[in-house]
Amino acid sequence: MRKLLKISNQFAVRAKYAIPIWISLWLVIIQTGMSQENQFEPESELLSSEDSLEIQKLERDLTAGKQAEVMNQVFGQPKYKIQTIGVLVYDGVNDLDMIGPRYILGSMGANTQLISVEPGSIKTVKGIEIIPDNTIDSVHQLDILVIPGGAQGTVKTAYNPQVQEWIRKIDRETTFTASVCTGGWILGASGLLEGKQATTNWYRAEEMLAKYGASFTNERFTQDGKYWTSAGVTAGMDMSLAIMKELWGENYTQALMLDMEYDPAPPMEGGSPQKTNRAVHWMLESMYDAGLMTLIDSLENNNQ
Repeated sequence: MRKLLKISNQFAVRAKYAIPIWISLWLVIIQTGMSQENQFEPESELLSSEDSLEIQKLERDLTAGKQAEVMNQVFGQPKYKIQTIGVLVYDGVNDLDMIGPRYILGSMGANTQLISVEPGSIKTVKGIEIIPDNTIDSVHQLDILVIPGGAQGTVKTAYNPQVQEWIRKIDRETTFTASVCTGGWILGASGLLEGKQATTNWYRAEEMLAKYGASFTNERFTQDGKYWTSAGVTAGMDMSLAIMKELWGENYTQALMLDMEYDPAPPMEGGSPQKTNRAVHWMLESMYDAGLMTLIDSLENNNQ
């Protein structure tokens, strides 16, 4: 395995931009298991004759040791050179808001960090303790910034002037600035969503975005220029895949989706206000009100 990883790294370096290890490693494993007598046999009923010929050519190139060339042919090159990705984290951050985009965007091979507001470990909304890679005081440039949401920890972070100032500073040089779920409240508090189309968690979504001068799209994810915003929690993965498609195109994104086996099939309809039982929707909204609105009112009064 060490030998394969070493070879894999060599292939990645030969590409114009570093090809993520998960792709180059699989190509090496594939090539190692191939022989001239026993090559892949694509399911011909799923392929056109042109596709079959193209795959045969790629197989010959792969066997001939042209791994970097094959990767470039199949996956292409990114539209923008992304070298640094940062995910803002804080006490009370939602686990999946953070990990979904971290997993997906981190798959492109860029230096990807979890960046905390203060030194030391943080605890997610589900109580998982995480040691971030860095703090906002030490990070001065990112190509992509992702701001995940949560609950009370998100509200407190949205009212933190130090965080707002840092987001504005980092945003000056980002290719993309993104938020997940109520992370849109933090991004909105920085002033960067003013006049933008945006989406966020369904809870008081239109009200909260209007507060920051943004127009609520009620979409799963929304792009307005360099700004990407997503609806609640799992929508952050869809947004991240859309960012990958914008950067790398469809083939690369499909490869990543297949690697994740990302093909959601929930056991029942739900997941949005429109698809949820009205009593259930009312109950959850009431719980959110009890947990968040008192805190928001208190912080608003302190800032007056």
